[in-house]
Amino acid sequence: MAPHPSLLIIEDEQALRRALDMVLRPEGYDIHMAENGEKGLQMFQEFPCLDLVLTDLQLGSMTGLEVLTAVKQQRPEIPVIILTGYGTVPSAVEAMRNGAYDYISRPVDNEELKIIVARALEVRQLTQENRNLRERLTKRFGFKWIIATAPSMQEAVNLASVAAGTDVTVLITGESGTGKELIANAIHQESSRANRQFLAMNCAGIPEHLLESELFGYEKGAFTDAKKSKPGWFQLADGGTLFLDEIGAMSLAAQAKLLRVMEEPMVYPLGGVRGVKVDIRIIVATNENLVELIKKGTFREDLYYRLHVYPIHLPPLRHRHEDIAPLLQHFLEKATRERGTRPRQFSSAAMRILLQYAWPGNVRELQHVVEWILITCKEETIEVRHLPSDIRLDQSTPSTAPSLLSLGLPLDEVEATLIQEALEKTNGNISEACHLLGISRNTLRYRIGKYGLTPRKSLGP
Repeated sequence: MAPHPSLLIIEDEQALRRALDMVLRPEGYDIHMAENGEKGLQMFQEFPCLDLVLTDLQLGSMTGLEVLTAVKQQRPEIPVIILTGYGTVPSAVEAMRNGAYDYISRPVDNEELKIIVARALEVRQLTQENRNLRERLTKRFGFKWIIATAPSMQEAVNLASVAAGTDVTVLITGESGTGKELIANAIHQESSRANRQFLAMNCAGIPEHLLESELFGYEKGAFTDAKKSKPGWFQLADGGTLFLDEIGAMSLAAQAKLLRVMEEPMVYPLGGVRGVKVDIRIIVATNENLVELIKKGTFREDLYYRLHVYPIHLPPLRHRHEDIAPLLQHFLEKATRERGTRPRQFSSAAMRILLQYAWPGNVRELQHVVEWILITCKEETIEVRHLPSDIRLDQSTPSTAPSLLSLGLPLDEVEATLIQEALEKTNGNISEACHLLGISRNTLRYRIGKYGLTPRKSLGP
């Protein structure tokens, strides 16, 4: 909305047009006026920045209701206020049913008119902000923004895209950090529920004795600390999507209630006697094998089959090697942009090591590593020595860890990496670092200067 909201007044009586102008213009509005409905609709098309229409109900050949219908067909987000001296209940009901923001009978109370116009413009502003927010969320969480070069990840995204066009229950499986919530949010943002709530609950992050009350809500006096009623997540997500992550951590009692909600869209708050009808879509995720949990008796088999309607599996990052480099570049550019720092790039040697790393924490770990590098590295090119030590010299799987030769690293990169590791292990103690490396103090000083390394302690005289 412009700094000065623009109003269109359609009124066939010249005296009343002037009176409305005198009341509203001092409020800081840009006023446009028309003497009949036809001229008003013409001006409505000529001025695309109009924020509100105030029209009389009786306009001669064209009624205010016809103006209302035409405005809502062209720009449904524009609030329309109906003004008439012939106010009747039927006409008021019809106007509101057709989308009018409000209905004012003459003689008009000036202060009431100011308040109604201000409120209508506030609703208009909120509508615009919500639309902009939805557009940003779609850009952030839409499927086209998900990096999926690997065929296995492309298949998962394609399945999720199809699910977005339905209300089917989705079960997303995959290791921690693979992006299960990202996929769930994309399904919501691309669905018909995008303008309503997307609520994400981590079932493993809420104590068992609180999970049921959080999900289903409670009535006043349901338990000792229930001083007042509180709606649960099912009620808060009404009309939208509820994402339940780590569903395997949910207690058997809560599972039974969840099954009941899925079979009959009705929530029964703790301590309540009446159900509350809800309209929600449920998406669940887990990094556990639910079939194994069924065998152990910790997960209900009937709930599993109720959830296992549309399964989507997200592969771990080590199985989608093609996505590592694009993800690194994406998070590097994102973090650089958010921090307002100069652009960075990975050296070929650093990139080779990052591509060889197993990424046990998957995409989440990769993102955190990029953020750590940008904090610690002050140079434009990210070299091997700037990588976290556990990635540079990964010993987590010795039998499969690549040798330095297999990585194709230049000798200078290998030497700089070894010296930096020695300095870190000895906390910058030059004598101890020399002992570890088997070189003289002068040689170490020379190498430190050559590679631009900075020991934690002073080199001394």
